[in-house]
Amino acid sequence: MRLDKFLANMGYGSRKEVKKLLKTGAVRVNEEVIKDAKKHIAIEQDQVVVNGEEVEYKEFVYLMMNKPQGVISATEDAHEQTVVDLLELEDARYEPFPVGRLDKDTEGFVLLTNNGKLSHELLSPKKHVPKTYYARIQGKVTDDDIEKFKNGVTLDDGYKTKPGELVILKSDEVSEIELTITEGKFHQVKRMFQAVGKKVTYLKRLSIGPLLLDSTLDLGEYRELTEDEVEKLVNR
Repeated sequence: MRLDKFLANMGYGSRKEVKKLLKTGAVRVNEEVIKDAKKHIAIEQDQVVVNGEEVEYKEFVYLMMNKPQGVISATEDAHEQTVVDLLELEDARYEPFPVGRLDKDTEGFVLLTNNGKLSHELLSPKKHVPKTYYARIQGKVTDDDIEKFKNGVTLDDGYKTKPGELVILKSDEVSEIELTITEGKFHQVKRMFQAVGKKVTYLKRLSIGPLLLDSTLDLGEYRELTEDEVEKLVNR
């Protein structure tokens, strides 16, 4: 790969900015100062150092975030804070984007990556990738609701959902449940409960496909997926 393209991909600015950077002598390849933007490097073998700091090349980045309420699942927004705004510069430079949406007032697992192919597969309705949510519900959730969700419920716009697996953790005036669904319609969990006459008061996503949200992550925190987790995601 050309050196200027490599550095631009790694977040060191536009090609034009990278050329200026190279002219200052700030870039070394295998300990030799390189000023030629057209120089080709072997990205897996060659050591590239910018201002004394080694550049570690990664084509793809995979991040698990525990999204707080009030933050939107987008890369940029003129008025709202986004999940990308919560990233450190060293991770943001890979230009990851959230895979699918998690409502502004919903907490929990958001996956961010710059791997468009994987993102497309995880979001494809044909792939039936399960997502599990924990929710608190205003009203008593019953076995009857379990049956209704198992058969799919009709939403306010007439759409009938695919089967959902509802588990009751606590049935009371305020119930606690876990729900696993394989599609991601707008406000789907809230609208499914609305369809059976109940209201979601708190919602958190716990898992995507084979991956569980890391319980050590506080709200707003994130970490890179381990190699094992990436493997599970890719080969699910």
